[in-house]
Amino acid sequence: MTSPRSTPSERFDRNVQRRSAQVLKQRVLEQQRTEFEKALAWAAEQDAIERAAALIVSARRRYLIGHGKSLSYASMLAVDLSAGLSGVHLVDGASARPLDVLSDIRQGDLLIAVSLSRYRRETVDAASAWVRRGGDLVLITDADDAPLSAHATAGIVIGAESASYANSPTSVVLALHLLATLTIASSKGAGRRLRDRDDLAAELGLYTEET
Repeated sequence: MTSPRSTPSERFDRNVQRRSAQVLKQRVLEQQRTEFEKALAWAAEQDAIERAAALIVSARRRYLIGHGKSLSYASMLAVDLSAGLSGVHLVDGASARPLDVLSDIRQGDLLIAVSLSRYRRETVDAASAWVRRGGDLVLITDADDAPLSAHATAGIVIGAESASYANSPTSVVLALHLLATLTIASSKGAGRRLRDRDDLAAELGLYTEET
């Protein structure tokens, strides 16, 4: 699956400008329905997500990186993975910086990079350096010829076409949801970790329905 490379302003001029709210809403909904059906068909036919999940389960430490909007996707995946796995770290530039992570790569470490068009240079440079230093890379991207594709140990290539000024999150979120689900299902200690977290959440009163 691939998606056209264009800027938000170009997509605004092409898709959004001078359209009524009703027409625009209908176009976006129809496009999202088509995109979701394509994503479901792709996920059913391909085994890329299974291969990536196997690498994540077998890793000793898992680092997730992305910049711009991709950081939000990386953060969402990190939250879902950390519910059932230990050793999950978001490289956000604050609590974990690329320089710190790259200087401490060990056997069994894995980098999961979310790199979507227009491909932030920070992600490409950090992930390329990771691979040069012997680390394995799982790549979530939106084109077969994306900058990091040749470096990935396993790659998930999703579509992100849109009738809006912003690239669609539909296929990305579906792929990440499947990846987290298959990874946690394959982890031997995930059930115990999830139960322990439930107990701790109740003890700390984290959620309103438990007060």
